[in-house]
Amino acid sequence: MNNHAEFAAALLDPQRHCPDGLFSPNGADPASRFAVYRNNVQGSLINALADSYPVVVQLVGEEFFRAMAGLFVQSTPPQNPLMNGYGQDLAAFIEGFAPVASVPYLADVARLERLRIMAYHAADAQPLNHEQIAAALADQQALSELTVELHPSLNLLNSTFAVVAIWAAHQQEATLAGIDLNQGQHALVLRNGLDVEVFAIDEGVSAFIQNLQKGESLMQALEAAPAFDLSQTLALLISRNAITHLLNNKVSP
Repeated sequence: MNNHAEFAAALLDPQRHCPDGLFSPNGADPASRFAVYRNNVQGSLINALADSYPVVVQLVGEEFFRAMAGLFVQSTPPQNPLMNGYGQDLAAFIEGFAPVASVPYLADVARLERLRIMAYHAADAQPLNHEQIAAALADQQALSELTVELHPSLNLLNSTFAVVAIWAAHQQEATLAGIDLNQGQHALVLRNGLDVEVFAIDEGVSAFIQNLQKGESLMQALEAAPAFDLSQTLALLISRNAITHLLNNKVSP
């Protein structure tokens, strides 16, 4: 192990000794100084995770979350200096973390919160105006060839738990009373302007949007999805400025 790797490993693992070769210019004990630095680094990473996953923190309590996050930090060090990307693997870590087995929906709540971060930091894209969209959709003969491109911030989450209801409850009174936690939900996450929005959508809507994201035409995406209200779905996408391109050589961005 080279000096850099040894230093990095010791920085994230409190069981490791201070790396050899460190010294303090004022004569202080290098091990004590390194311990302070290590605590600051780990504390900063844990704080970053807590900021990214506020509902997960509320669900398990801050003390428990910080202990869990500390183990995550030790096993999954940052790979990028941009902290908004750190913690993308936390949901997978939670799934394998036995002490939270009694909170089976926790991993999906973490996934939803990660999608919100991704949406916030996604690239900008100019949405089509309503007149362009209306003109394209009015051409019934062209619908079979019409493909829809959606905003880069838009993502979906299909959960076997009431993940949207759980998340929404913690934006207000933070109570799960009255929520059927095992009632699966499909989540739509997107950024509208500067606001990241979360919606619970039907299974058919989720499948339809997934098909559009695969590049299927509007009619192909519709035919391959379970039954849903197409007009209502298009109204949602249009009102949230989620449609950026309609490609059939008739409409351009």
